[in-house]
Amino acid sequence: MSFLNVPFSIKGLQLNNSIVMAPMCQYSVTEKDGKPNDWHYVHYLSRAVGGTGLILMEMTDVEPDGRITDQDLGLWSDEQIPAFKRIVDGVHSHGSKIGIQIAHAGRKALDAEVPVGPSELPYDSNSKKPRALTTGEVKEMVVKFRDAARRAVAAGVDTIELHGAHGYLIHQFHSPGINNRTDEYGKQLSLFGVEVIRAVKSVMPSDMPLIMRISAVEYMDGGYELDHSIAIAKDYTAAGVDVFHVSSGGDGPIGERKPGNFPGYQLPLAKAYRAALSVPVIAVGQLEDPIVADAAIESGDADLIAVARGMLRDPYWATHALQAVGHNPELPDQYKRAY
Repeated sequence: MSFLNVPFSIKGLQLNNSIVMAPMCQYSVTEKDGKPNDWHYVHYLSRAVGGTGLILMEMTDVEPDGRITDQDLGLWSDEQIPAFKRIVDGVHSHGSKIGIQIAHAGRKALDAEVPVGPSELPYDSNSKKPRALTTGEVKEMVVKFRDAARRAVAAGVDTIELHGAHGYLIHQFHSPGINNRTDEYGKQLSLFGVEVIRAVKSVMPSDMPLIMRISAVEYMDGGYELDHSIAIAKDYTAAGVDVFHVSSGGDGPIGERKPGNFPGYQLPLAKAYRAALSVPVIAVGQLEDPIVADAAIESGDADLIAVARGMLRDPYWATHALQAVGHNPELPDQYKRAY
């Protein structure tokens, strides 16, 4: 029996299989207007043709200076909606579901003249010094996340993922090593994320699940441990997160503790989240070996598996993985003679 082919559903989201395309920045916006173009259209539709159950579009930012680079996507204007809708409609036409990862890079915004964050602590010695957001600006940022989510819904997405991992703005707020504020957002480290979640949920259909990507542990010296992130995640669950996409790191320069470099190295983190929170989890991290990915679901480590670089190498990874574990996936009529 194979497990990658098992359909998955939560609320109104129904997937044909348990395979997720992880968000991966393409740095391919050519006009600096934040709009996806023909590259993004072909990129995402290829993975839909390739049989991926859920496609998560890359980090899409809530304001121009919230991007990692000026070549990244954004949803800060209603004028950007049609370009996203074109991709969403195309992905749907090939039987896959699609979501958008909404984010703000915070202190990791490379092209911002002065990046912003919860504090004035730079990412590393070579990075720009960020400006600490005022309390009022933090509340305005929550509204920007809400408005971006509204636009994603207008574009027709099936789900929304908030980026609370890899050292970006939500992560920066819930990290005690980055957030040294003395206001309410420093006293309660989960507060910014909780307010963003509630704001985003207020503009999402009631049957649309909300995903949160989170770094379960940090790798910078003095970084937080699993128990800290799970405590934060419990607050996020209470606020309305339906699924956690469990990753790690991205917080700062790597210290004594190093991330793994082997297939499935983050699976124990996903399993811990699944056990502690009793909500579905997406596992990610070198899961491009179909046998490893299939076993992750079979063993109960995760409900869904996400593949990143493996899908950059092979747009039809999902089809090939399902075949590798003994399943006969649905194929486009135009390609059947090749199989």
